Amino acid sequence: MPYTDGFKSEMVRRMVGPGAVSAAALARQVGVSQPTLSQWLREANKLAAMTPPPEEKPAAPSGPKKWTPEEKLRVLVAAQGLTGEALGALLRREGLHEEQLTEWQQAAAGALSGASTQALPAKERRRLAVAEKRVKELERELRRKEKALAETAALL
Repeated sequence: MPYTDGFKSEMVRRMVGPGAVSAAALARQVGVSQPTLSQWLREANKLAAMTPPPEEKPAAPSGPKKWTPEEKLRVLVAAQGLTGEALGALLRREGLHEEQLTEWQQAAAGALSGASTQALPAKERRRLAVAEKRVKELERELRRKEKALAETAALL
């Protein structure tokens, strides 16, 4: 039975790359014999080997980079003590603006200076107070239950 090129391409796509399915499993799913699927895959591999790789184009940035705390710390350490041209080179290499670096330095300094809870917004202070109250209640209940358990164990 003849299959369309689009169907063949879709089956080959499902057998390669991340989340690839084996030819046997795909054969059970779609009702095409495993040898046929394997042949399509071999033909696609031969065709891919004969075609030159496409010209590499830099991927268009999808927006600002999401920096992890570890990456930020790495850049802050690298920027420590740099000025002028050396700092500019680092910023260009990392794709940063000097303002971002300054913000990160201020945030790190604030975190390391042991900023008091007064620096937190009112909503966060309230949430923290509620959480502290809940912890005290749970500790009190735990002590009560431990005492009751000890009394029960003594009676046994």
